[in-house]
Amino acid sequence: MLSPTKLRTATQVVGFSYPKLHTGKSWYVDFYATDPTTGELRRKKFSLDGLKKISERKRRAAEIIEAVTRRLREGWNPWVEVKESRGFTLMSDCLDLYLEYVEKKGDRYKTKMRYKSSVNILREFFVSRSVPPKYVYQLDSALINDFLDWILLDRDSSARTRNNYRAWVFGLCEFLKSRKYLTNNPAANIPKIRETAKIRKDLTKEMLAEMRKNLKEKDPYFLLACELEYYTFIRPNELSHLRVQDVSLEYQTIFVSGSFSKNHKDGYVGINTRICNLMIELQVLEKPGEYYLFGKNFIPNKKRSNADQYNRRWKKMREELGWSEEYQFYSLKDSGIRDLANDAGIVVARDQARHSDVSTTNRYIQVHPNDVHEATKTFEGEL
Repeated sequence: MLSPTKLRTATQVVGFSYPKLHTGKSWYVDFYATDPTTGELRRKKFSLDGLKKISERKRRAAEIIEAVTRRLREGWNPWVEVKESRGFTLMSDCLDLYLEYVEKKGDRYKTKMRYKSSVNILREFFVSRSVPPKYVYQLDSALINDFLDWILLDRDSSARTRNNYRAWVFGLCEFLKSRKYLTNNPAANIPKIRETAKIRKDLTKEMLAEMRKNLKEKDPYFLLACELEYYTFIRPNELSHLRVQDVSLEYQTIFVSGSFSKNHKDGYVGINTRICNLMIELQVLEKPGEYYLFGKNFIPNKKRSNADQYNRRWKKMREELGWSEEYQFYSLKDSGIRDLANDAGIVVARDQARHSDVSTTNRYIQVHPNDVHEATKTFEGEL
């Protein structure tokens, strides 16, 4: 007989265990199957206590065992309702198949490179999830919307770029649908968004003070995340990957690994005394070094949380303060770059933002055509 450990290992290899009848005080049939969303085995149980006669219980158990065994062998999973058995194909395998198709269908070299780049970006998004999707059936409208929001907000892309990715995902899903990996196109009803020069505004000095007062009282852990966004310009997806051990109070720096940074390069950013003091006050650096700095509810945790928690929490605060939708979590980065450039110069802001050149940094400094600089009212010049 297999030991419990060996039985568990064998079950993990095939993805399920065969159903078995248990008798005694309670009668039931149970088996284990892998939950695709977690990769862990979960137990499924059918109670037989509702049948009074022993003969009825045995007959019903035999029927359940026969039916469940057949369905498990055919690829059925009790934790997911998928009409097509191909829905359990690995996501990575489907993307590889798509790339093979792209390579052979005769597009221009630049077009092929664009499709390949899009697949790499999609895979990067999957890795950013606390529980990356494993099977192709998980590519639904909710996941695609999250991907497009990630493109727009976490990667700080334009509305046009977001719409271009929406069109590409639509084509990818059509490819998967035609080959029966998907039963429908989950991107079909996702609309384009209006393409404007900028869909967010930077925050005024008064708004920053109002935000600080609100979060200091109600959510100091999210305040820490906001301070890091404003002072260090670390992107939301990068924030979600930071670990406690990446912070150095001695040198007042945070290490951003190239394994998850947008430019795929290692880098350090400086943190000021205000951030250091808040970290000490919240005791976040007393947690184990391998803990993620911003786990669930922005509290250090051994499990990483999705980057979209920043935008969700920001939206709640924005509604409390009565701000319009143009003010987004990424407005903190715009405002921080603006204020640091004004105080210490554009080059310092460039280096803190880890930009390759000043022109990129300049794009974050918004122009307000209706505002008048006070200095112009007292400027005498040489005329």
